[in-house]
Amino acid sequence: MAKTIVIGGTQSGSGKTLVSLALMAAFTRRGLTVQPFKCGPDFIDPGLHKAVTGNASINLDGWMLSKSICIDSYQKTVAERKPDIAIVEGVMGLFDGASGSSDAGSTAEIAKWLNAPVLLVIDGRSMARSFAAVAHGFTTLDSELNFAGCIANRVGSDNHKSLVREAMQTYCPSVPLIGCMPRNDDITLPSRHLGLITAEEGFLNADLIGKLADWAEQNIDLDQLLFSLPEPVASTTVANPSVKTEHIVRIAVARDAAFCFCYSDNLRLLQENGAEIVPFSPLEDKKLPQDIDGIYLPGGYPELYAERLSLNASMRSAIQAYSHSGKPVYAECGGFMYLTQSITAEEAAYPMCGVFNLHCTMGKKRSALGYREITTTADSILGSQGTVARGHEFHYSFAEEEKAYTSLYAVTDRKGTSTSTSGYTTANTVGSYVHLHFASQPSVAKAFVDACLQTRILHD
Repeated sequence: MAKTIVIGGTQSGSGKTLVSLALMAAFTRRGLTVQPFKCGPDFIDPGLHKAVTGNASINLDGWMLSKSICIDSYQKTVAERKPDIAIVEGVMGLFDGASGSSDAGSTAEIAKWLNAPVLLVIDGRSMARSFAAVAHGFTTLDSELNFAGCIANRVGSDNHKSLVREAMQTYCPSVPLIGCMPRNDDITLPSRHLGLITAEEGFLNADLIGKLADWAEQNIDLDQLLFSLPEPVASTTVANPSVKTEHIVRIAVARDAAFCFCYSDNLRLLQENGAEIVPFSPLEDKKLPQDIDGIYLPGGYPELYAERLSLNASMRSAIQAYSHSGKPVYAECGGFMYLTQSITAEEAAYPMCGVFNLHCTMGKKRSALGYREITTTADSILGSQGTVARGHEFHYSFAEEEKAYTSLYAVTDRKGTSTSTSGYTTANTVGSYVHLHFASQPSVAKAFVDACLQTRILHD
């Protein structure tokens, strides 16, 4: 098993993503194989991780997934890729999650499940002695957590650095101050309404990755950090690498700048059930891949590429015809928006695939954010009636119906409260704003592959 460290922060915006990327870049440049992971349901950070390390980042989430599934996913990934170090980027503040009285759904929970030490990133702006108070509180709140040390982020000067070190040596002598990261406007990460700009848009180039590696090398004792990390204690059941199954179906998966939000485990589970994943681009390709048995349209930013998607009329027509033929199509969030009649953005309406009699409009405010649990109300390509799975919803657009649909999903939030989110279905096409994590209910991946196999049998 690999040495593993969890990068936690005191709150969102503390700089843990930048520090995580810098560590990944520095260790990768040293010739180490780095396997990234991400706590929580986020899609953007994992894309950045892959751009830096070359390895797909795996989401570990204590609400969508059980402890055993998270550990199994971690162990399978490490067993398969055999990294020198696994770096797990946290979510929000270290102790923030689904509860105010427990670590459920938090970075701290994942760290304990993996038995991995935490490197705590603290925004050191405008703090000196108070930095030690923050570090003391975080490192003593939960006695079950182990800490590799702290990182002081955004320090302003050598004097500032000296004051922080003096405070830590005085009040937290047992907590190593692993590094002091100076503010550097050359390595900031651009953002927009849903978070950071995605890696697929190309801003995280070789030059910026090199600057991130330099930032880490110059300000963090990487040798001390790597040497201090313990080997994680293996669980009683050690997972084998992902099962290599003979391909029985071909599933076309949209993968480009407009459709880049997809859990890596979703694709892994489809493959383990016999699917060959065939990437295609609704932005660039004029037609669907040949000999496919199903289509998976993940989320992303279709509103940013609405004009290009609309102008690619041959692809829109091909997807509409594929859906109308009764072959399986599964779409979530951005992919679901692409299947509607139109997307309205910046006061212009752009025709889309026209599978659902709905129109999507970008709003000024966030329409939905949070964990979701779905229960299917009828048999579908996702399984039999009553199938339960978990996921996440986050979007600014809203859908208006031309005709009334009976929802395929009964949806609740993390507290069990019903939401207005729908699961739309027509023929063998299913679409929704909910991003499902297939590992929360592995039968979903099998059901989708089985539906694709039936398509192959019927059309052969």
